Amino acid sequence: MAEIAHDAGYLRNRQLRDALLQHRAFSKKGLSERLFGLLFSGLVYPQIWEDPDVDMEAMTLQPGHHVITIASGGCNVLAYLSRSPERIDVVDLNPHHIALNRLKLAAFSHLPSHADVVRLFGMEQNRSNSASFDLFLAGRLDPATRSYWQRRGLTGRRRIEAFDHNIYKSGLLGRFIAAGHILARLHGVDLTQFVKSRSVREQREFFDTQIAPLFDKPFIRWLTARKSSLFGLGIPPQQYDELAGSTEARSMAPILRQRLEKLACHFPLQDNYFAWQAFARRYPASHEGSLPTYLRAENYLAIRDGIERVSVHHASFTELLARKPATSVDRYVLLDAQDWMTDEQLNDLWSEIGRTATPGSRVIFRTAGERSILEGRVSEPLLRRWTYLAERSLELNQKDRSAIYGGFHIYELRP
Repeated sequence: MAEIAHDAGYLRNRQLRDALLQHRAFSKKGLSERLFGLLFSGLVYPQIWEDPDVDMEAMTLQPGHHVITIASGGCNVLAYLSRSPERIDVVDLNPHHIALNRLKLAAFSHLPSHADVVRLFGMEQNRSNSASFDLFLAGRLDPATRSYWQRRGLTGRRRIEAFDHNIYKSGLLGRFIAAGHILARLHGVDLTQFVKSRSVREQREFFDTQIAPLFDKPFIRWLTARKSSLFGLGIPPQQYDELAGSTEARSMAPILRQRLEKLACHFPLQDNYFAWQAFARRYPASHEGSLPTYLRAENYLAIRDGIERVSVHHASFTELLARKPATSVDRYVLLDAQDWMTDEQLNDLWSEIGRTATPGSRVIFRTAGERSILEGRVSEPLLRRWTYLAERSLELNQKDRSAIYGGFHIYELRP
């Protein structure tokens, strides 16, 4: 079982509030931040929405590397284990994500077979999943994680029972996708029909004739001009302002159309499980397409054998780095967390990254907009130690199947 960090000071939602709140409570921006924080305090991402295959290419991940990554849904952490790094530290401020990551790690360690792991995380409507949890996992989890999954909601059902149905329909993002399907249906479009496409040409035809026209509907344009309408995508007010400000109408509709076009049209459906989650709200069956990297049979043994090298921390990235020795970390995965940060927070983070980085270290991250946010915000003495790999960043951004980010960025420590 993976090592679990039990730092009592980390187990407070104050950290999440501090990360999100930058304006006075009763200001317009302050109210938006607090609404987003309220929504983000629950389970947000049952599945991560960054492509871990792109991450591993960008990192040139190898045995011997020490990686620190933000957890989110945890698919990335397990995928990285397929490359056998020496150590992975996983951080997140959201306790729901921490519980999900610990469950996934325990499943690889203690479920009897690869097929059992796939039933739990890769398939829907398997009512034996909660029984498998009781039989194989509950007694192997730390008390806090076991209590989390056994806790009952207003319906009287335990949280773990979401896996008996479809865990990917839960969480903030799952509900947002459901709302998107309902909104499309109200305009006469059944998005689930997209997965009947048998070629990229048919995917393009469906997008052009069924999906693209939705973004010209007055109500959808009005709705996407409101920050709160996109909180379900995990887009905080800071990201919304940057993105909407780049369009003439100050609306997210053109940007959402562009991102959805990439998701729907730029990759064969059978190879893009992100598209399956968006349009079918599930993963493909074996005859329909490929599962995420961490659920593929060829990676099972490497992942199972590497679980002991993962440590999960309920902490911020900067806090964990402050506890690390100098020159001890090789790869840093920041997801899109920097889009939320103030200049002071960015400089604190990069100060710790610079202190802990080994020669040749790489930092990867995504941004809502296309450009890196570091120039002009991180101090010049900190940033000049790093080389921005612009061409490689652009190349890999084009390969990112999740398609929801504008930019993917790689920085490498100068010799």
